[in-house]
Amino acid sequence: MSTLSVAQVEYPVRDDGGFAVYVHWPFCQAKCPYCDFNSHVRHAPVDQRRYAAAMARELATLAAWTDARRPLSVFFGGGTPSLMEPATVDAILTAIDATLGLPADAEITLEANPTSVEQARFEGYRAAGVNRVSLGVQSLADAELAKLGRLHDAATARTALALARRIFPHVSADLIYARPGQTTADWAAELSQMLDLAGDHLSLYQLTIEPGTRFFDLAETGKLVVPEDDAAADLYELTAELTGAAGFARYEVSNHARPGGEAKHNLVYWRGGTYVGIGPGAHGRIDAAGVRTATSTHKLPETWLAAVEADGHGLEAREPLDAAAQGDEYLLMALRLSEGLDLDAYARRAGAPLDEDRVATLAASGFLARDGRRIRVPDTARLLTNAVVRELAA
Repeated sequence: MSTLSVAQVEYPVRDDGGFAVYVHWPFCQAKCPYCDFNSHVRHAPVDQRRYAAAMARELATLAAWTDARRPLSVFFGGGTPSLMEPATVDAILTAIDATLGLPADAEITLEANPTSVEQARFEGYRAAGVNRVSLGVQSLADAELAKLGRLHDAATARTALALARRIFPHVSADLIYARPGQTTADWAAELSQMLDLAGDHLSLYQLTIEPGTRFFDLAETGKLVVPEDDAAADLYELTAELTGAAGFARYEVSNHARPGGEAKHNLVYWRGGTYVGIGPGAHGRIDAAGVRTATSTHKLPETWLAAVEADGHGLEAREPLDAAAQGDEYLLMALRLSEGLDLDAYARRAGAPLDEDRVATLAASGFLARDGRRIRVPDTARLLTNAVVRELAA
């Protein structure tokens, strides 16, 4: 990644959650049965130079529509970004630096599957500028990995974690819990293993059954049964107990980090920041001429590629967000965080303050904690976060 003069441009400092770039690489080796993300399997080789050039062109177009700012972070998500050649990652980061200017301390994250990990590839990503890798481990039990449709085994995951920790300053790993038949003893043993292997961040997600997935079809016919709500709640509380004892703070509903290991990129989302989304199926939130605007690109890679090459971007939707939509979005995202929501920031976005009577009632009932002009969902009510958000948004 080259150092370019644009990095010397002074950008305004804003207390609005920050600015980031999201890069979506939509290709996978196989489609997982629980996944509803925009991912595609292609058996013919992907022309990575062509896609990288299209991403650079789309970035330039979108950057021209938004206020010029230097990103706090860049996130390569997917799909499976670790199927990208290091040269492809380098080309995209070089384009981001040329267009926006990447600060020396920007967090640059790449999602990786253990099956696509090798030392030379990881070293190539590190040389390109990647300083944080997020590994989709999902389970440390071979039988469970097979049920989840993963192509790696537990030994491969352990090897990938060890390699990542040697090469990258920051390492995150994903696990899925509340799987069919999983007990608290099963989860305690598996999570304890992961805590021994982990870097400085863990994303621990409850299995959700999403429409349009193979798991949804199986659940509809009774062939897939996940734990009941009470059992899933027990697993959630156990997760917080074990991670906390190991020095990982739960700073967001499903995310846990050692001090300093929090994902800066995801914090931009949760704090209501802005971000440019490029690539097939990418979403963004940009300030266009002072108007917060939601963007989304064509999901089919070939459609997106043709649109970018013809028009300079692959957007299929660009929607200005009114004050009510901005307030609702900030409310939903910020209350996922342990740090909570800034009431003044909410009022600026929504054009009106939250109902003080509702805030007071929820606080008196133990569903909210208040510290001056901030509110948050306390740990004792964390499982009811969605209900608290609905009550405040009503």
